[in-house]
Amino acid sequence: MAIHQKQVMTLQQKLSPQQIQMIKLLELPTVQLEQRIKQEIEENIVLEEAEQQNEEEEPQQISVDEYLREDDTPAYKMRANNYSKDDKPRQIPLSGGRSLQEYLIEQLGYRNLSEEEMRLAVYLVGSIDEDGYLRRDLESVADDIAFTLGEEVSPERLEAILKVIHDLEPAGIGARNLRECLLLQLSQLPMTTRSRRLARKILTSYFDEFAKKHYEKLISRLQVTEDEFRDAIAEIRHLSPKPANGYSDGGSDAAPYVVPDFILDYHDGRFELSLNSYNVPDVRINRRYVEMMRDMVSSDGRVQEKNREAVQFVKNKIDSAKWFISAIKQRRDTLMRTMQEILDFQQEYFKTGDQSKLRPMILKDIADRTGLDVSTISRVVNSKYVQTQFGIILLKSLFSEAMQTASGGEVSSYEIKNILRSCIDDEDKRRPLTDETLMDILNDKGYCIARRTVAKYREMLGIPVARLRKQI
Repeated sequence: MAIHQKQVMTLQQKLSPQQIQMIKLLELPTVQLEQRIKQEIEENIVLEEAEQQNEEEEPQQISVDEYLREDDTPAYKMRANNYSKDDKPRQIPLSGGRSLQEYLIEQLGYRNLSEEEMRLAVYLVGSIDEDGYLRRDLESVADDIAFTLGEEVSPERLEAILKVIHDLEPAGIGARNLRECLLLQLSQLPMTTRSRRLARKILTSYFDEFAKKHYEKLISRLQVTEDEFRDAIAEIRHLSPKPANGYSDGGSDAAPYVVPDFILDYHDGRFELSLNSYNVPDVRINRRYVEMMRDMVSSDGRVQEKNREAVQFVKNKIDSAKWFISAIKQRRDTLMRTMQEILDFQQEYFKTGDQSKLRPMILKDIADRTGLDVSTISRVVNSKYVQTQFGIILLKSLFSEAMQTASGGEVSSYEIKNILRSCIDDEDKRRPLTDETLMDILNDKGYCIARRTVAKYREMLGIPVARLRKQI
């Protein structure tokens, strides 16, 4: 085949390194932004933490000659009157609790186990997940032990050691499924009452029917009264489906907490919105490197050959630092601009916190008001929180689709969800409302909604189907 040359005109869209950096910073919540800034300070030698100043200077792109002529390096201050009135410096306590594995291994030390059995028991304990279950079959665990520890062990041997772990606290630890977990917890209780004995029989022989809530069938097969069956179910409900709760990651004291990205105060009919920059360091360019460049450049602006590489290195670092500082400023402006539009759109909600006053709002609504792209708004609201007088709110939860009413008006999907939750809370648990019945109730109230939409909202609320809500 002959080779031919031809000109082709194409249109391509590419992001500059500064745009990519801005996008990544925009997605970060406050806690991760603090870590990202400290990481950049460690990686870029010309960046340093700065003391807070009253005036804010905007960094600009300038040449090396301008670096050498300027009296001082401009710096961007991220914090400017954005502290809450009640904000006070505080130390964050760290939990010193033990992990679940440490707690179990400590208990194993009180058992009469040989050195080999202890090694195998510790390996099994390490295979238990955060919920307290051993979700791997013993054959696979035996293969891993042969590969990592170099010991041949049979699944029957591991089964015997696993029974030792089953006797440890918390009750039900090391179970391989929910049924075994509940039975292990029951086995550690004295079988002195009829309800506990009946509960054990249900879990042993009729677990599938119990999980599917076929209560009438169970009452008939067990030949018990409704009161006796209800007492047995109550005993089962007192058991924990996740025995490791309270032990993982050192206990509940180590539970993560939310740091709000915005602080919204409402006083005397006026809103005060600020960006929460608590513990976020201010950054600036270290003047020492500017002076270093002055020393390496002659009065006529020439750089000696031996200093050319060093000057270029420092110049690249300064450019990178100014890009980063500029991206931080643009992030702050974008966040405040977006949050201000959300506040203006949902003023009635932010006054009282009443979800029924939430207006239907989608990302495009805010994008049109700010002039930003929908993807930018999505990055702003993702994983961001605002602190209000009625609690800390996830920004993403403020967005909802509009639903048409019979009168032609629009309501937020939150209003539909609140009605669904209210109907389900007030239903007869012996005869729970089906999705079809809930659809009829909503249609009677003037909300035009289909059954599949009812099912979608019910699942979003974490509410099971009618059959699984049934109680005796």
